[in-house]
Amino acid sequence: MSDKLSALLKTMTALRDPETGCSWDKAQTFDSIVPHTIEEAYEVASAIENKDLVGLKDELGDLLFQVVFYAELAQEQGVFDFNDVVSTLNDKLQRRHPHVFSEQAVLPEAALEKQWQAIKAGERAEKSTSNTLLWSDIPRMLPALSRAQKVQKRASALGFDWPDYHGALDKVVEEVEEVREALACDPHSEHSAEEIGDLLFATVNVARHTKHDPEQALRQASDKFVMRFADVDEVLRNQGVSLQQADLKQMDAAWEQVKTQHKKQGR
Repeated sequence: MSDKLSALLKTMTALRDPETGCSWDKAQTFDSIVPHTIEEAYEVASAIENKDLVGLKDELGDLLFQVVFYAELAQEQGVFDFNDVVSTLNDKLQRRHPHVFSEQAVLPEAALEKQWQAIKAGERAEKSTSNTLLWSDIPRMLPALSRAQKVQKRASALGFDWPDYHGALDKVVEEVEEVREALACDPHSEHSAEEIGDLLFATVNVARHTKHDPEQALRQASDKFVMRFADVDEVLRNQGVSLQQADLKQMDAAWEQVKTQHKKQGR
């Protein structure tokens, strides 16, 4: 273990010292830190998306602090420590990459994916014989799109999948009609909500088959909408109309103008 990492662990222990530590750090529990961990993970993703490598260094440090904090809490309870975390991770990486750490030949991407799923399935089987463990390592607290993608990948590994995106896309069309029918009966019903969920799930399937991350695709779509709507606001203000004063017809006309301009600019 490097001197700097040792110093970091000592700093964490000092922050949790019952007598001389920080009152905030001393008050934290496993549960209370979770929201901060999620936030830090998103900040790492944001720095990468913005190509801010200088900021990424800082954000990765914040994320590492979360790991160190959990390890300190576990050590205090006599469950495990940071060294155990590192050792477990290293063992897992070597176990899941036999094509790197054994005499096995180099495998093509498709074979690597099949091998990966088989190894993970074996790991789940070792933990329990319960069929519920088929999904147990896919956290329900994941963003819904990411969880849907992981569930679909797991089903695909078992052979339950469309052969290509065409079947997945046809399913989206089918789900759109079912949403239309449900909304016609009662747009506020639980059934309508269920059908909308099915449509979202089917859309994730199309993204997965075409090698697109649905979470990132939706985030980019939201960013594009925000950018375009800011320009809609500018167009309307240049016409002497505020967003609060504009009616739908005016906003829609401004939207089409902005959309056309952005497409010409490749945005």
